[in-house]
Amino acid sequence: MTEVETRAEPVLVTERRDAVTVLRLNRPEARNSLNPELLTAIGLGMLEAEADPDVRAVVLTGTGDKAFCAGMDLRAFAEGGAVGGDPAGMKGFARFTQGEIGVPIVGAANATAVAGGFELLLGCDVVVASEAASFGLPEVKRGLFAAGGGVFISTRIPLAVALELTLTGDPIDAARALSLGLVNRVVAPGEVLDAAVALAERIARNGPLGLQATKELVRTACTDLEKARILAAQWQPKVFGSEDAKEGATAFIEKRDPVWKGR
Repeated sequence: MTEVETRAEPVLVTERRDAVTVLRLNRPEARNSLNPELLTAIGLGMLEAEADPDVRAVVLTGTGDKAFCAGMDLRAFAEGGAVGGDPAGMKGFARFTQGEIGVPIVGAANATAVAGGFELLLGCDVVVASEAASFGLPEVKRGLFAAGGGVFISTRIPLAVALELTLTGDPIDAARALSLGLVNRVVAPGEVLDAAVALAERIARNGPLGLQATKELVRTACTDLEKARILAAQWQPKVFGSEDAKEGATAFIEKRDPVWKGR
């Protein structure tokens, strides 16, 4: 199957499951590696989900059982291809990898994720992984470094482990990724997407404004506690004075599910 033939299909498939949007990397012939078209599609897909008030969570997964994502398309890069896509899509992609997309994102690592593929998962808020998957940042093996956020992995795991992973470039299995807190749960390969969607649905049942504030504050506190305190002071009157806050309390008293408005 050639690259020309596969482009009859979109490089990113979008599916709605009630309040959850599923984005599926769709370059299985290239192990879902990242080329400019796919980078752009991911970024635009994230921005679209963030802007849609009916979308309360996103699941990011990949096509096939060979790879979630093998990172940068090295063949295209070696041939002199551009790394990035159009400005709007790349801005959205950067916001995603930096954890700045307002809607919660669940990674569904259906198979191995390395290099930029692993960095995609680091951009997600929670991750469900296949027990058969492996993870790694092998950029140094190619004379590069993990420029998509992987070099900041020391904000997530102990420094000695972060240096081991990034300096050797060696992969780790799903069990070790779970023990390090890099993924949230490990399931059988055929259960990954359903488990990720179920987790996304649990998240989506919560108040959207509260979720947005919580995501930003928890992520910010990881690297800049003082900034997080300032943001918390800004968020508190907006969230606690919102219609959703009143609805949450009323629904609790009336013993019913809340009906959120996102404001």
